Amino acid sequence: MTNRILTGVGGTWFSEVLELLDGLLHEMLRSTKTGDSKSTWKVLIMDKVTIKIMSYSCKMAEITEEGVSLVEDIYRRRQPLPTMDAIYFIQPTKENVIILLSDMSGRAPLYKKAFVFFSSPISKELVNYIKKDTTVLTRIGALREMNLEYFAIDSQGFITDNERALEELFGDEESSRKGDACLNVMATRVATVFASLRELPFVRYRAAKSSLDANTMTTFRDLVPTKLAAGVWNCLVKYKSTIPNFPQTETCELLIVDRSIDQIAPVIHEWTYDAMCHDLLGMDGNKYVQEVPSKTGGPPEKKEVLLEDHDPIWLELRHAHIADASERLHEKMTNFLSKNKAAQIHHNSRDGGELSTRDLQKMVQALPQYSEQIDKLSLHVEIAGKINKIIRDLGLKDVGQLEQDLVFGDAGTKELINFLRTKQDATRESKLRLLMIYAAIYSDKFEGDKGLKLMQLAQLTPEDMNAVNNMRLLEGSSDAKKTSSSPFSLKFDVHKKKHAARKDRSGEEETTWQLSRFYPMIEELIEKLSKGELAKNEYPCMNDPSPTFHGTSNPASIRSSQAPPVHSMRQRRTPTWARPRNSDDGYSSDSILRHASSDFKKMGQRIFVFIIGGATRSELRVCHKLTTRLKREIVLGSSSLDDPPQFITKLKLLTAHELSLDDLQI
Repeated sequence: MTNRILTGVGGTWFSEVLELLDGLLHEMLRSTKTGDSKSTWKVLIMDKVTIKIMSYSCKMAEITEEGVSLVEDIYRRRQPLPTMDAIYFIQPTKENVIILLSDMSGRAPLYKKAFVFFSSPISKELVNYIKKDTTVLTRIGALREMNLEYFAIDSQGFITDNERALEELFGDEESSRKGDACLNVMATRVATVFASLRELPFVRYRAAKSSLDANTMTTFRDLVPTKLAAGVWNCLVKYKSTIPNFPQTETCELLIVDRSIDQIAPVIHEWTYDAMCHDLLGMDGNKYVQEVPSKTGGPPEKKEVLLEDHDPIWLELRHAHIADASERLHEKMTNFLSKNKAAQIHHNSRDGGELSTRDLQKMVQALPQYSEQIDKLSLHVEIAGKINKIIRDLGLKDVGQLEQDLVFGDAGTKELINFLRTKQDATRESKLRLLMIYAAIYSDKFEGDKGLKLMQLAQLTPEDMNAVNNMRLLEGSSDAKKTSSSPFSLKFDVHKKKHAARKDRSGEEETTWQLSRFYPMIEELIEKLSKGELAKNEYPCMNDPSPTFHGTSNPASIRSSQAPPVHSMRQRRTPTWARPRNSDDGYSSDSILRHASSDFKKMGQRIFVFIIGGATRSELRVCHKLTTRLKREIVLGSSSLDDPPQFITKLKLLTAHELSLDDLQI
């Protein structure tokens, strides 16, 4: 088990999720203390998915505090412990149920009693299967559905952990059996988010292109959002009649799209501190390996550090432009040194001055606080320094400038060819990402030999060429179109004069930093959804809302005039972390305090956006930004959260049938 990744930070959605997780954890782990069971210690048995859910939710210490002496994998051979109770936290699969019955049947069951908790709803067939074995039935102390099969990765984000979704749903050999199985799992996991939060959404989804264009043939890829929306809706309909206090009228909005809405966001360089850390430093999840001086005077020691919401500096700077983050870190360090006694004394001693006994006493008194704060600051100064060095060494500013110029129509084929010819030292990955962006925008220039010649000029490997060519598979039904349109055609607002994939919005909001013009397409979609301007033919609603919801020219005014506004079934409250606190140590984040003190109770209905095929950090950043701007909590969900190297690797797999994720690396 790993430590809890996230704590009580962020918006109300996340504080509710944490409260829910704590409640479910206690309900599950304390279940053996009821009834005739008197066992003090117990065993916790999980499968691969529920182990991961638990690791995202709590620390191992919290589990042992509840009397769990042993955590076991249900698929492994286990030692009989007939005097102890067992808690099963498992998925409701036939395989798991068969193992459960095998554990608890016969004259010598593995455990005294079984308290069974399923991560999602169990089918009637499996319930009847359990009931058939009367000997096992008397040994089951609890049989409940927890509706907890998703993974909170951020204060405003979750994943369903379908890492192979891109391959299984958009591969060049369409397999409806494999694809349907993937979507069924995904739908169940998405639905548990709403079951656990007691929210009933309007389910909107990207329509199949065949429903918009009679000349377009329907393919499995094109129907992916429709199929997922139908799967989620079917689960929600069942919840309305099976879950106590589940709302009967809609309380929020859910928009389901897939990766085809924006092929550029997963590969373009995102210049925020968070994105740069994951893109350039080769981190394993949120783990950063820091080199610290050896206490024995030897070579530097390696120390694993989690970049997470526990850290106020990370919380403040993660969505800041890397140049802004670097400047603010410098200011923080300067401010800290000027205000902290231990830091001042330590700094003065370096100039040759001798430390008096009084100085030493002051330094020792301030040392614990000084040590923790200087460690945090030093960590981020080191990380920012590494990132800036990589940017300089790889010439990423020039790469990033060309990327953004291509996206906004300020550069084209001529500029790309000139870059490829003159920047011989540019990395293969930089050239690959440029060509992927170019292929998504300049579809007509990438047909036939033209695209091949560009890729040869960039000296791409055959695997890299596959990644570029496979982008066509993300455009749903474009392969089957009877018209002569390009396989790379995107539904962006393409201007005639400037061949752009985005309209420039730099005039609409302040863009202080270079290379910060780019924005992901979901920003426009969320804004339109919030205003009630999202086209119903392109994004229909699965539950066919009443005219009062979308039937006026300004639906937003309807929501704002409702008294009281529709919220989730749970009472919203400001969590303890959100109470303002004063600090003058040159270390705490003012922006966190300003954000934390905002009144979430005034927010309107939540908006959930789910992206099939992997979300990006730029899209997560946008959800944070729009929550403040729209005064509605925006929660991003996806099958996975991918950084550019991971996404490109997955893209290569779309036509690499005999390879695995481990075989292909950028």
